[in-house]
Formats: sequence, structure tokens, C-alpha cells
Amino acid sequence: MIVKTVNEISAMLLGSELKNNSEVKIEGVSIDTRTIKENNLFIPIKGENFNGHQFIKKAIENGATATLWNKDEPNPPEDIPVICVDDTLKALQMLAEAYRHQLKVKVVGITGSNGKTTTKDMVEAVLSTTYKVLKTEGNFNNHIGLPLTLLRMKEDTEIAILEMGMSSRGEIEFLSQLAKPDVAVITNIGESHLQDLGSRDGIAEAKLEIVSGLHEDGKLIYTGDEPLLVSRLKDKSIKTVTFGQSETLDLYPISVEQQESGTRFTINKQQDQLFYVPVLGQHNVHNALAAIAVGRYFDLPFHKIAEGLKNLRLTSMRMEVQKTSSGLTIINDAYNASPTSTKAAIQLLKDMDGYEKRIVVLGDMLELGDQEKEFHFEIGEFIDPTYVDYVFAYGPLSTYIIEGAKQAFASERIAHFDDKEMLAKELKAVVSSRDIIVVKGSRGMKLEEVVNYLLER
Repeated sequence: MIVKTVNEISAMLLGSELKNNSEVKIEGVSIDTRTIKENNLFIPIKGENFNGHQFIKKAIENGATATLWNKDEPNPPEDIPVICVDDTLKALQMLAEAYRHQLKVKVVGITGSNGKTTTKDMVEAVLSTTYKVLKTEGNFNNHIGLPLTLLRMKEDTEIAILEMGMSSRGEIEFLSQLAKPDVAVITNIGESHLQDLGSRDGIAEAKLEIVSGLHEDGKLIYTGDEPLLVSRLKDKSIKTVTFGQSETLDLYPISVEQQESGTRFTINKQQDQLFYVPVLGQHNVHNALAAIAVGRYFDLPFHKIAEGLKNLRLTSMRMEVQKTSSGLTIINDAYNASPTSTKAAIQLLKDMDGYEKRIVVLGDMLELGDQEKEFHFEIGEFIDPTYVDYVFAYGPLSTYIIEGAKQAFASERIAHFDDKEMLAKELKAVVSSRDIIVVKGSRGMKLEEVVNYLLER
């Protein structure tokens, strides 16, 4: 984390004014009095419905030893150093950018409609075999979270792995310009944020903003199976590495073997090297290819990359395999959902042998815009009764999943619920210890509550 005197912090913030004692040293920053630590610099953010300046007393009580302060806010504290700025949010971003350029750190920027968090975790697992790394934690991937992540870096951090999220045009460009990545990754182009961007074409344009801050000698690693990216990059003078399924790409899988709790695979570049990731799904081989490409960019040998992937620890609720006390297998993929990722989760059951019944529990997929009903109906049509025995759905939009599934499923094999506890009770009535369940839905649906009900009973 950043460790500087208040005077040094003020010097990094052009146009700031320092009041009170300037010799105090701060250790890290915080925008939240609930998580503030001793000697933190408090950065009160002002939004439409909140004003962090109102909590300065609590920040000091909890350990803050200095604060930023909007110049137009009254009553700055008099008992700690105060750095007055025009806008505390912009000052946070300016401070993070200045700190990033003071360090010799390399930056990996990762974006994509699906899989960016899993890919981030995989890249961290690979690079940490050799380097001192720091990665984005949780969903700290926006205009506030990314600067806070940069300011968490220790001075000896060698590589920062930064997830870059967005909901509209210009956001990833801003993050890329702030972070100045040495290598950028685009995992895929899906349907998330259609509500804001209108089309997959618009999403591709937005994701490609990640190259705006790319180092002049940097490299873009992207999914080469996506025509929307390929066409846009054809005439650009950017160094690239492509990955995906096609044998025309730089990296592609030669063989894939689905196991009970993970996936084994080989790739074209080193066919005698066996890779294993302790996570299920063909789509996670796709994510692993991106991590392998990043590892090679940093000169890691294939055997070292394989070692890192084998020891991967994913962020929770992403293809997380859980077992009930009776032995029922649950694949908890409830962190988020889009049509692409939901189809991948359903398709996983096709490769899961040795189970008596295979069941999907699906929630609404959000932020899909005007075609949201059609997307849900298509998911229902996509579900194949040859490898899925039951379909349970929750949420108002998921009624269209059930409508789509009616064509292939008997009525007693599909059901829609407006209550998660009722869903869980009905689910519990039909499952046995020899079954497997995939749970998938957007974050707002909180389908982990269904998982927890099953685990607790």
C-alpha cells in the first residue's frame, strides 16, 4: 500500500492546498469509515445521495491520520492534516495514477463480457509462481475500485492484475488511460450491458477501449474466434496474441478432458505439457488460454504456468463445486449470468458422467435490454433433455426460460418459482445423493441462497 508523508501526497495532487501538520505519514487510503485502518488517508467521496465529508469524525475515531477535503465543503477538521482539492474523487484517481508511475510495476489489464474475474484469478495463479503480484479484489473494477487497487500496491509489487469493468462507453478507456497496461486481455464479447450499449457491436467497441492506454510496446491478448474483434483489429498496428477454439489462432486446445472437480487439457504450443485447472467447464479452458498467453508474455515456461493453474483458487460462486452432507453435488455459478455464460454452464452437464439426475436452477439474466425476453426464451430452447433432467427457474424473466423449455420437456420436469425457499424445498424433494445441480443467475437474483438452503439441510 502507498506509504507517504502528507506533504508528499499533496505534491502528487496538482492544485491541492495543504493545511495543518505536513510531517504525518499515511499508510494506505480508505473511502469507507467501516473498513478504515490505523494511519489511513481518508478520502471522502461525494455522490448524488451521500457525502463522505459528513463522516470525518468517525474516520478519525477509527484511525485516519489525514484527509482529503473538497474545497467547497465547510468545516474541515482542525486536528489532523487536511489536503484541500477541487474534487476528492478526481484526486483519488490522480493520486493512483501518480503512484502507479512512481513504481516499476508492470500492469495486466483484463476486460470482457464474461470470464474476466476467473481469468484474473488464473493470471494471478500463474504469475505468482514467479513474481510478486497484486490483483483486483472483489468487484473493485470501476472508476473508484481500480484507483483503490493501485494504491494497495506495495513498492516491491512487480505485476498488478487489474480487472476493468464497465456499463457504458468511455469507462474502460478511462481505466486504461489511468492504469497504462503493459498487456491487455479481452476474454470475449457477450451480451452483458446490451441495455446500455445496444448491440454486441457496441460492446466490442467498448471493450476495445482497453488498448487506448496500452504501452507502446505492449500486447493485446484476445479471443480470436470473435469476428467483431478481428475485423476491428485488422488495420491496427498493435502487437497481438489470439486464443480460442480455431486452429488458425496462436493458442488453442488440442484435447480437453472433463473430470469430477476440474478439467485437463493440452494446447498446440506445447503438446506434451498437460494442464489442469480445478474448475469445471470448457469455457474455463478458454479463460486458461488467456492466462497461459499472459504467462508467456512474462517469459514463464509452460511447466511453471501449469503449476500455477493447478493451484488456482477462484473467487467464490464461479463454478464452485460444493457437496451437501448427503453427497449431492452442487455447481454454484451464481455470481453473474448472461446468455453466453448460462449456455456454457448448462452445456457443462453434458460432460458430467456418473450422476443419476442432472438439474439446472436458473435465475433471471439482467441488463439485456429490449431483447431480454427473447434471450430467456432461447435459453429454454437451448436446454437439451438428453442431458438435463429437471429445469427449475426463479424470477420474472425466467418465466420465458420455462416457456422455451416446454417444447422439449414434460411439464413435471420444469417449474417456475417466485419464492427461493419454495424452489429449494421442491428441489430437495426430487434430488438424491447421486445427483448434480448447476445453479446460475445474475448477481441481483442471489441464487446462492438456494445453495445455502440445500447445504444447511
